[in-house]
Amino acid sequence: MLIHGILPVIPSRKGRSAPQKTDWRRDRDRNRIERMFNHLKQMRRIATRYEKTALSFMSFLNIAAARFSISSFFNVT
Repeated sequence: MLIHGILPVIPSRKGRSAPQKTDWRRDRDRNRIERMFNHLKQMRRIATRYEKTALSFMSFLNIAAARFSISSFFNVT
């Protein structure tokens, strides 16, 4: 089903009578993006938006994204 030009990416449930085809590559990308936003929202400063200007907020968002991507390269326990 196509609504507003957006194709569904989330796979259908096992018990569905007419399961939809799923593009697993797009689903994997969607999942990675959702996990990234979840990690960014865990940082209190970003979630509550302490910065007053858009430039400082975007700068801190870039720093947080870089920190997240760098930590994904190392096995931190």
